[in-house]
Amino acid sequence: MAGAAFERQVQALDDGRAVLDLEGWTLTDVRGAEAQGWLNDLVTASMEGIRDGEAVRSLLLSPTGRIRADFHVLRSPGEGFLLLQGPGQPEAVATLLAPYVLSSDVELVAADPTGLLVTPRPGPAWTATRGDPGDAVRVGAEALEAWRIRHGIAGFPIDLDADSLPAEAGLDAEPVIDRTKGCYLGQESVARVRNLGHPVRLVLAVRADAPLHPGLAVLAEGAQAGTVTSVEPAGGSGAMVRIRWDAREADLIAAGGFVLERR
Repeated sequence: MAGAAFERQVQALDDGRAVLDLEGWTLTDVRGAEAQGWLNDLVTASMEGIRDGEAVRSLLLSPTGRIRADFHVLRSPGEGFLLLQGPGQPEAVATLLAPYVLSSDVELVAADPTGLLVTPRPGPAWTATRGDPGDAVRVGAEALEAWRIRHGIAGFPIDLDADSLPAEAGLDAEPVIDRTKGCYLGQESVARVRNLGHPVRLVLAVRADAPLHPGLAVLAEGAQAGTVTSVEPAGGSGAMVRIRWDAREADLIAAGGFVLERR
């Protein structure tokens, strides 16, 4: 997709007038009397602070603090929660959570996202309702990808992978990771990185005057410092790069001599 229709979709996202086309997305209903406490002990966001109509970004981490799933959490009618996960991730969040159910009064049920109106926001909290979309603009994957990169929002598993720590993309902050609720999977590793001061890698949003492509080397002071991880579709100038922490303030150049300007 390119041209005026594409830019109208991106502009609708900027204006908060967009709803996502959820084709390819999965929705999991977490039900049961113990759903809130059980989920709160496993994922990074706090279940207690999620308001009706809000979809808060959260992560499921490995015991060593690496990202295993990236999703948004919504309150469902009653006492449960809905987990909305985008396409293309290595494993479904429901599959990863299932081994932890054991004897808990919790049930994981696949739900139908039809009729769910999700409006992305630049921050970690989106809005999600059901009802009449009115004059909202329905946007697809390409427009969402362009908007994400323009706003410097790191995506998993595109800019972050199974070896990544949340801090590499600034995701170790509330509400994505709640710092007050106590334990969750990977909590000790997240705290350790925070106490050390920084991760070893960093994800940045950049702009270039020439087309880039994922996998292109990023150089700093003549040596490779990282790679381009994602690029704005439809010929846009934006991209995301993952670089070494020690190159964070250096002048960055993509292979081929293209200067990368931080956004």
